[in-house]
Amino acid sequence: MHKKEFNVIVAGATGVVGKQMIECLEEREFPVKNIKFLSSSRSAGKKLQFMGEDVVVEEMTRDSFNGYDIAVFSAGGAASKQFAPAAADSGCVVVDNSSAWRMDPDIPLVVPEVNPHAVAGYKNKGIIANPNCSTIQMVVALNPVYRKFGIKRLVISTYQAVSGSGKKALDELLEQSKDILNFKEVKTDVYPHQIAFNCLPHIDSFLDTGYSKEEMKMVNETRKIFEDDKIGVTATTVRIPVFYSHSESVNIETLKHASAEQVKQLMKDADGVELLDDPVNNIYPLAIDAAGHDATFVGRIRQDESIENGINMWIVADNIRKGAATNTVQIAQLLAEKYL
Repeated sequence: MHKKEFNVIVAGATGVVGKQMIECLEEREFPVKNIKFLSSSRSAGKKLQFMGEDVVVEEMTRDSFNGYDIAVFSAGGAASKQFAPAAADSGCVVVDNSSAWRMDPDIPLVVPEVNPHAVAGYKNKGIIANPNCSTIQMVVALNPVYRKFGIKRLVISTYQAVSGSGKKALDELLEQSKDILNFKEVKTDVYPHQIAFNCLPHIDSFLDTGYSKEEMKMVNETRKIFEDDKIGVTATTVRIPVFYSHSESVNIETLKHASAEQVKQLMKDADGVELLDDPVNNIYPLAIDAAGHDATFVGRIRQDESIENGINMWIVADNIRKGAATNTVQIAQLLAEKYL
């Protein structure tokens, strides 16, 4: 039987995540019949490669999607709001990496290892949302714990890489680091303060409550993915001077008692998780080791002795791959295999 092939669009193809999406489509041997790369007018005309062939990037318009089956979007929230409905209207299902549609009750928010059944909800509006990078890696690790022991409350502290802010942020960290080491004046552009050799407890804009939007994304998206509004979630999200991979310290209060050993065993068997937990021999997840990989790495699993049902863990994943591009392509694969 001939394998079904699909006409695929990558929207926002020239960005950091867009380029990674193209790579993921290649690596995962996505059944592509025709491919189209879209961007803003600024980047239109550039050439990118797919499977060794040059593809000219086109400007995204409302008519770009006719005759295409699946579009993976990483073009930012404003572009997604403008163009995703047009794509859906033309019969092209959108998997969107921005925050534009995540909390729409009619649009599924999907992490394939956690809630693959939710993909079926694409029929509502022709759009599927990809969660926030820091949420994705956390729920991949928490899923087996949630299913077996239940989760009452999460206390989260994140240590997030600058690549989450795009190419300009990567350049800024590099330039500032060089300037400091050469005793030159440091210039700031992307962030309100120097990021090199510093930590900024500031990701996205602040709300009237004092929380940042990034922190509330983790709260709201976690509940939506687990389909459980009873989970208490509080987060502090911090930008650190690391190029790739987000790290997270997560304190879990379970409903039923879980031992550290039981949780380690769950991680060994969990889909998409790699356990690195031998601290005596300096083995635990590191941002530099996670970079370039699709797995979510988990370690430092230990009992929280301050409460009855508490577990601490350290979670690390590549925010551009599993936190964005890979998860989006995995959703597209589920869609292609089961629904289209």
